[in-house]
Amino acid sequence: MANGDLSQKITVDARGEILELKNTLNTMVDQLSAFADEVTRVAREVGTDGRLGGQADVKGVSGTWKALTESVNVMANNLTNQVRSLAEVTTAVAKGDLSQKIRVDARGEILELKETMNTMVDQLSAFADEVSRVAREVGTEGILGGQATVRGVSGSWKDLTDNVNVMASNLTSQVRSIAQVASSVERGDLSKKITVDAQGEVAALAETINTMVDTLGAFAIEVTRVAREVGTEGMLGGQARVPNVAGTWKDLTENVNSMANNLTNQVRNIAEVTTAVAQGDLKKKIDVDARGEFLELKTTVNTMVDTLSALSLRRSPESPARVGSEGRLGGQAEVEGVSGTWKRLTENVNELAENLTRQVRSIAEVTSAVATGDLTRTISVEAPGELAELKDNINSMVESLRDTTTANIEQDWLKTKPRAHQQPDAGPAGADHRRRRDPG
Repeated sequence: MANGDLSQKITVDARGEILELKNTLNTMVDQLSAFADEVTRVAREVGTDGRLGGQADVKGVSGTWKALTESVNVMANNLTNQVRSLAEVTTAVAKGDLSQKIRVDARGEILELKETMNTMVDQLSAFADEVSRVAREVGTEGILGGQATVRGVSGSWKDLTDNVNVMASNLTSQVRSIAQVASSVERGDLSKKITVDAQGEVAALAETINTMVDTLGAFAIEVTRVAREVGTEGMLGGQARVPNVAGTWKDLTENVNSMANNLTNQVRNIAEVTTAVAQGDLKKKIDVDARGEFLELKTTVNTMVDTLSALSLRRSPESPARVGSEGRLGGQAEVEGVSGTWKRLTENVNELAENLTRQVRSIAEVTSAVATGDLTRTISVEAPGELAELKDNINSMVESLRDTTTANIEQDWLKTKPRAHQQPDAGPAGADHRRRRDPG
C-alpha cells in the first residue's frame, strides 16, 4: 500500500483481533483500490478523453476518503463548468454571436483565460460594430468617407481594421470621382474625367465612363457645329461626323444628320421658289417632302405662287393689264379665292384702272370735241398729280382756242361787213378773203 500497490491482501489465517485487523486492512485496500479506480477514471475521462461531467463514485467511504472523493468531484465539476463555459463562448464567437461571455467563477490561470476570452469578445464585438457601421454607411446608405475606429486592438485585429478603412477610403475616392464626373456630364460639362487610381472592375468602369465622356464630347462638338452652321450661320448642308460610335450615339448622330439634311432640302427648295417669285418666275413650286409647320409653310408658299400666278394670268378680256399695254379701257381684274393683301392689291389695281379709264375717256371726249370744232367742253373729272396738270393744260388750251377763235370770228365779221358807199370786191382780193373764212 505504501508503494501504491493495492493488489495485495492479507490472506494468512487469523482469529480474534488479528482477524479483525486482517479484515479491516483488506477492506481498506478494497476501498483505496475503488477510490483509485474512480479517481483514475475521472482523471482519464476529464483530463485525457475530454469527457466532461465525470464524477467519482466510491461507496462505503467516509472521513478523509470521502473528503478526497468529494474534492476530486468538486475539481472535476469546476473544470467541467469552466471548460464548458469557455466552449460555449468560443462556439458562439465561431458562429458570429458576440453577445456571449464567460460568467463562471474561476481563479488563477483559468481566471486569466476567462478575462482574455471576454476581452477578445469585446474587441471582436467593437470591431464587428465598426465594420458593420462603415459597411452600412458606405455600402448601403451611400454615406461615403466612413472609417472604422476600434480602440485597443493590435496585431491581426489592427490589420483588419486598417484594411477595412483602406477599402472604404478607396471606394469613397473612386465613387466620389465617378459621381463628380457623372454630375458634370449631367450639367453639360464634358471637360472632366475620372483620374483616381482604380483596379479591376472599378478601373473598367472608370475607363468606360471616360470613353463615354469622350464620345459625348465629340458628339456635342459635332452637333453644336452643325447646329451653328445650319441654324445660326445659314450654312446649309452640314453633317455631323462622330467616329467610333454605336448604338444610341450612332442613332443620335444619324438623326441629327437626317434633320440637318431635311432642313437643308426644305429651306433650299423654299429659297429656290421664293427667289424665282422675286424674279417674276411663277412657274416653280415647292415639291420637297415636308411635315408639320414646314408642310404648312410649303402649302402657304405654293398657294401664294398660285395666287400671284392668278393675278398675272387670270384676267378678263378687258383686264387692267390690257388697259396699260393695249389701251383697252374699262378692264377689271377678276381673281377668285384671294384675301388680305392680294385682295387689296386686286382692288387697288381695279381702282387704278377705273380711275385711269375715267380720266383718259374724259380727256379723249374733250380732245375729240376740240378736233370737231366744239370748244364748249372742258375736262371736269377729278385727277391728281401729272394727270391734274394735263387736265389743266388741256382745259387752258381749250379756253385759249375758244378765245382765239371768237376773236378771229369777230375780226373776220368786221372785215367782211358791207359798207354803204362801197361794193364788195369780186376780184382776187375778195376771193382770198373768202378762202380765209372757208372752214375748209
